[in-house]
Formats: sequence, C-alpha cells, structure tokens
Amino acid sequence: MDSAFQIAIRNIGVLIFLLLSIALKTTNASIHVYQNQLFDEVGNAFLLPGGSEGLAASLSSDKSATGGRSFIRFENITFWRTQAAADEHVDMEHSTGLIQAVIFEAADRNNIGGSAYGGQRSICCTPDLAKLEGCKQGEVIRIPSATDINWPIVLNIQFSGNSLSKIIDNAEVSITKTGMYNLFFVACDPKLKGTVMSGKTVWKNPDGYLPGRMAPLMKFYVYMAVAYLLLSAVWFSQYMRFWKDILQLQRCITVVIGLGLFEMILWYLDFANFNNTGMRPIVITTWVVTVGAIRKTLSRLLILSVSMGYGVVRPTLGGLTTKVLLIGATYFLASELLDITEYVGTINDISGRARLFLVLPDAFLDAFLILWIFTSLSKTLEQLQAKRISVKLDIYRKFSNALAVAVIASVAWITYEVYFKATDPFNERWQSAWIITAFWDILSFALLCVICYLWAPSQSSQRYAYSEDAGEEFDDEEAQSLTRGHSDGDVSLVKQERKNGHVGVSDQEDDSEEDKRE
Repeated sequence: MDSAFQIAIRNIGVLIFLLLSIALKTTNASIHVYQNQLFDEVGNAFLLPGGSEGLAASLSSDKSATGGRSFIRFENITFWRTQAAADEHVDMEHSTGLIQAVIFEAADRNNIGGSAYGGQRSICCTPDLAKLEGCKQGEVIRIPSATDINWPIVLNIQFSGNSLSKIIDNAEVSITKTGMYNLFFVACDPKLKGTVMSGKTVWKNPDGYLPGRMAPLMKFYVYMAVAYLLLSAVWFSQYMRFWKDILQLQRCITVVIGLGLFEMILWYLDFANFNNTGMRPIVITTWVVTVGAIRKTLSRLLILSVSMGYGVVRPTLGGLTTKVLLIGATYFLASELLDITEYVGTINDISGRARLFLVLPDAFLDAFLILWIFTSLSKTLEQLQAKRISVKLDIYRKFSNALAVAVIASVAWITYEVYFKATDPFNERWQSAWIITAFWDILSFALLCVICYLWAPSQSSQRYAYSEDAGEEFDDEEAQSLTRGHSDGDVSLVKQERKNGHVGVSDQEDDSEEDKRE
C-alpha cells in the first residue's frame, strides 16, 4: 500500500486515540445549565432566557417511566437577589419577591404579554392592563391558549422574609403537544433588579435527549456512513487491484473518502451519546467538527486541483502551490469557526448572531473557490482541445458538466435556505430544518462519487497521467475511458505518430510559462 494512504490511516488512528483519551471530559448539552446568570431588563420586566427546543409529544402518560415521555424538568434552580432587596423585608414576612417561570409554545407567543390602548407591548401587568385584560398587577400577563387552556405554563417562585436566595422544588412539566417550546424566567418587581440564577433544566424528547432539530440527523448519519462504506469498498478494491498504476490524484481521492467515512461515523457516535445520556463531551465534538472541516477543505482543494489538471495535464501545481495552500488554510479556519459556533456547546434550536456573522467569510471563500475552479477548468479544457487529447478531454467535459450541475443545485438550495429561514423567524418548522444541513453532505458525496467514477484506478491509469509528450494524439475509436480498464488495454491503446516533432517541447514550454504568469 502506498505511503500517502498509510499516513492517512495513522492520522486517523491518532485521532481515535485522542478521542478516547478525553472521552471522560464532558459538559452538559441538552441539559441547560445556568451559572450565576443575570436577569436583563426588557421593557417593564427583568428576563432570563431559559432555552428553546423543538419537543415532540409524549408517547406515554406514565410519569414513573422516563422512556417515551417528553418533558422539561427543573433541577436545583436557585435565585439570588441583592442584599439591598432582602433588607427591605423582615424575617416574618411572606411573599417578598415573585419570580415566574414561563413555558410556552412558539405558536402561543402572543399569549404572553399585552398592550394597553395599542401602545408598547408589556410583559408584566400594569394598572391600565389590569383594568383592560383582567390580569394581576405585578405578574406576567398570560392569555390561555386556544387549543389548551392550561397553556402557557406559569410557575410561581416566591422569596420569603429577608432571605437572599430561593430554591425551586424539583418540578417537571410534561409535553403533550409537539411544538417549539420556549422557557423564560421573569421578574416583574423592580426591587428584584440584579437578581441572578443558577441551576439547570433538562429537556427530553420521547426518543432521547437530542433537541428536535438534531434528532433526524442521527439516522441520516447512519445512512451516510453506509453510503461512504460502500463507496470505500468499491474504491479500495480497485485501488488494491491496480496499486502499481495509482496516480497521485487517486491517492488524494483515497484520503478524502477515508475522511468522509470517518466523519460520518464520528457524527453518529456523538449524536448517539448525546441522545442516550443528555451529556455531550465538548472536546469530542470539537474533534468531530475539526475532522469535518478538514474533509470539506480537502474536498474543495481536490476539485480545484483536478480543475487545474493536476496529475493529468501538469505534473505539479508549480507556482500555484502556495496560493492553493493559502486558500485551503483560510477556508479551514473559517469552516472550523463556523462549525464550532454551530455545534460545540450549542443547545438551543435557535442559532445565534455569531453564527450569522461567521457564515459570511465561509460563503465568500466558497464563491471565490467556485470562480477559481471554473476559470482553471476552462483553461484546462482549452489546453486539451488545442492538443487534441481526446480521452482526457472527454473526462474533463464530463467533470465540468457535473460541476456545473452541482453549482446550480447549490445556488438553488441557498435561495431556498434563505427563504426557509426568512419565513420562519420563530423556528416553527424545526421538524424539517435538518434537511438544510443534510443537503450539503449529500451534494458533497454525489460530487465525490462522480470524481471516483471518472478517475477510478485501472491498469491504464498511468497512460492518462501527465506526460512530457503533451502533444500526443489518440485515435477516437481506439481510445479507452479512464474508468474502463481491460486486460488487453496495452494492445488497444496505440499512440499515434506525431506530425510535428517539436510540438511536445513547445507545449511543455508554454505550460511552464503559464505557471509563472499565474
């Protein structure tokens, strides 16, 4: 087996070892943790967001069983008010400060709060709203849902006497309807300004702890792992069969296939562990997204190198090597930062502004790579057409067609993704949001399959590698496709006699001058 493939296997082994060595270092994931978080002033209330997730309806009503149930559980929630607020009360007083935990479905978001005379919307009940809405002054305005009068859920937590803290008794709210649920802790009393909260809430779906948006991806990664496994089996069987005739380009393809399979397996293991335990190791997730960023970077560099004719039209990238490595390193960093923001430490089903900011450089680099790829591909096709190398020209035409289809599909999907997010600001279509992520993995895999088909290992691979006799011509009827290796290939592929003896030398000089200019 060639050295490049052995290096890739060793690197994968090192990654597995590192993952296993840090597997015990975990952090809470679907378990939302609050560590001395401060209530923020919003309008006439003090708010602390508790989380937002898509939850499916419980499959079982048996509260003694965990399996099949969907719920939000409060554990060790503790509120701390300021010393000044506590000193305003005496030890024997009751109800000296109210904090309310509000749970509502996104569809019922207008059932929280109200507006007097069409003015600014208020979360807490004011004297005017108490007359109009019949709410209780100093508490959250709650309007019963049209589908269930018990929703939204409001839990009251009262400070007693002059105590500084208040602990919620462990409470659990069962989810009986599928939807996007939001949790807020609200204080309407102005004296509770500066209150902080610690503790955690556990959010669970019937099938496990995965947030609703992420749950379908666990099965998806199983299917993708199987697809990569089948591709690997076909590719490696050909690779081992014709290992003596392997091109450098085919070694690069081998590494990308191996990384793709490894990434899909890691994603599934990460999601399965998260779903079963409710805990997600932050370092392991970081390694998973790092492997993914490496795979995406190498995939793009592979397509760029193929478009430049690496290993087929030119032996090396020449003066472009530094530029290719630089764009690769930049793309890796942008992709790594984006994926870390998206997956590492992320619990809620709503993406933050930081992710939106990091999407821009990633999108810009993708657009720049696409432009570079098609520019290089156009030059390569012109060279092959001028030198009348029919077999290579046919392969590159098929590759350019596949690439064009992929770009058109990408633009169409980006348009749909923008529409999807613009028309769903509250993530009410969370059950189908996983398709947005899955599409890019499917498209990347499909394009990899096309490359594997066009540049599959065969006994005639070396005949289609770069040759100093760049002006050689092949008879169209006798030329064999790179993907069709036959035992009689040595006889059927006959090199035609060159009409001009100096063509190969002049073409080689032209390629060298082009590398210098680029």
